Amino acid sequence: MGKLFGTDGIRGIVNENLDAELAFSVGCAAAQVLAKDSGKKKPLFTIGKDTRISSDLLEGALIAGLCSAGADVLHLGVIPTPAVAYLTVANRADAGIVISASHNPFEHNGIKIFNGQGFKLSDALENEIEDIILFNKKSPLKTGADIGKVTYADDAQADDYVDHLVSTVDTDLAGLRILVDCANGAASATAGKLFDRFPKLHTDIINADPDGVNINANCGSTHIDALAKMVAAGGYDLGIAFDGDADRCLAVDDTGTLVDGDQVLAICGADLMEKGRLPGNAIVATVMSNLGLRLYCENRGVELKITPVGDRNVLEEMVKNGYVLGGEQSGHTIFRHFATTGDGELTALQLLSVVHRRGTKLSEMVAVCPRYPQILINVTVKSKEKKEAIMADAGLQSAIAQVEDELGQTGRVLVRPSGTEPLLRVMVEAKEQAIAQAQAEKLANIIKMM
Repeated sequence: MGKLFGTDGIRGIVNENLDAELAFSVGCAAAQVLAKDSGKKKPLFTIGKDTRISSDLLEGALIAGLCSAGADVLHLGVIPTPAVAYLTVANRADAGIVISASHNPFEHNGIKIFNGQGFKLSDALENEIEDIILFNKKSPLKTGADIGKVTYADDAQADDYVDHLVSTVDTDLAGLRILVDCANGAASATAGKLFDRFPKLHTDIINADPDGVNINANCGSTHIDALAKMVAAGGYDLGIAFDGDADRCLAVDDTGTLVDGDQVLAICGADLMEKGRLPGNAIVATVMSNLGLRLYCENRGVELKITPVGDRNVLEEMVKNGYVLGGEQSGHTIFRHFATTGDGELTALQLLSVVHRRGTKLSEMVAVCPRYPQILINVTVKSKEKKEAIMADAGLQSAIAQVEDELGQTGRVLVRPSGTEPLLRVMVEAKEQAIAQAQAEKLANIIKMM
């Protein structure tokens, strides 16, 4: 992995390790690389952002870098990450840039780049951009008429994206009552437009009043307890929760119980298989997927393809083998019939469509794919080098092996470094919550002492 790009673009705390100077350099380098890759003198970039207070700062610097290096920019404003991917393709742009740190706290931000086909930029192109920045290989800045220009999009761009989402379902969702949590993030700009297209669907929206610092703050897909209580108390059929950039979607059933990404895969996968629209009868998931999903698939003749963590790895497996449904437990769900990346609002519509057509409570639908108790403990490890040293430690590996032996076939262990945060993640599954908790704490304490 490079020194700038992680598993999901460039991430950091703004004005600590991600500042305007770096953003300007990324803009210059991206324009240089994409001009060469596209063969165009002036490549076109779309650029969108979430609602963080720092997004304006980084956006200005990125645009300055892009235009200085001769790229034109279509400015989309606050808009979900998957909308940028979609509109990059729709506008025949050469690349799209998203300024967001997704589910992270507001002081974090990030830069993610899509290619002209709406897929995350390849490692090779990311490495080219990185080399230009780190080794000062930038070409001279443009002058005169060769400088790029900015076009500011109107509401029609977001409307085009919403039109696309609506076109993916063939039901009016009549009679359902839902509560939608926008995480005070990018979905605040589009969720109202989207659900208003279904006048027979009763929708209440919360946490759609961003102020720059309240994104993901005790709301959205990473803080779902309040939504769960409101759904159960308010008699809603289900709740929907997005993250800061709306590429994730988790749900809450009619009883106020979390419905995670694994269960969304199970429900939508079974529906697609019944329709004959699930190639290979296969779903793609990651090593973090719950044992419950694995058993569900085994019992129903669904082949579960497992990849390393990261929606990028899921998508790569899907594209390589022609699969159409995949995702992560965290709520990144990819419907390749309709999108090139995880899309929270698209996922919400697909789930709502299945619930509506079947006329069954969501709580009854997820009961066939129960979650095994799964404990995840995050241990702060500040440097990449320290992460690598801990992961290679023989004592830790021996402890992991011992826990795996004790769990046998009724559980599993996964210890891995986060690709986006300074953390090591310890995950233990078992039939009983207490066993999973005890074993996870044992391994986390070993790491803390290193």
